[in-house]
Amino acid sequence: MNESTGDKYKVMRTQVFWEELYFYQKSVVLYQLTYIFIQRYLKRGDRTIDQMLQAARSGKQNIVEGSADGVTSMEMELKLLNVARASLKELREDYEDYILSRKLTRWDVKHPRYDTMLKFCRKHNKWDEYSPYVDKWNDEEIANICLTLCHMVDKMMMTYQEKLEKDFVANGGIKERMAAARMKYRTDQKEEIERLRRRVAYLESKLIENGIEF
Repeated sequence: MNESTGDKYKVMRTQVFWEELYFYQKSVVLYQLTYIFIQRYLKRGDRTIDQMLQAARSGKQNIVEGSADGVTSMEMELKLLNVARASLKELREDYEDYILSRKLTRWDVKHPRYDTMLKFCRKHNKWDEYSPYVDKWNDEEIANICLTLCHMVDKMMMTYQEKLEKDFVANGGIKERMAAARMKYRTDQKEEIERLRRRVAYLESKLIENGIEF
């Protein structure tokens, strides 16, 4: 199949479908769990309610905005993904504070339920895989699950950012892609003109050989 003109001189990056990104799906779970958590366990008027909800929302929304802006600006995508990571780190700190202040248990590798929780969070990315259990989980369980998801999302996003950075170093941003597209267009135009010139010269020589004046 011949390369289309649009593909040959493409400047825009291919749109990333953020709904398919595992770290986005997990960020949606974090937002939903956080919304339920603050409604259930934090008292009305507690300023942490707005802080946690906004941090969870910012994590999710900046992934969306970054992926959308990434079509034209990888720099903006990287910046917004950093904002998302910072928001989820803030959320993680709030869950850490909640566990500490309520004298709950922070599940670590020595906790009997740690491995099960870790496997569950690794395997499941979508909210409908978590929602059947929400009414059964208490505050300690939800807090530890959210902490685990915060760590997972951050690690996955860091790996994704490293991939973007390598792509940026190799291919540049939109200015470089525009310059490359213009250069390719000019080169192609020169090659086409030269091809037509040779074609005309060849046809003229054939006409002369056959005694045809022009």
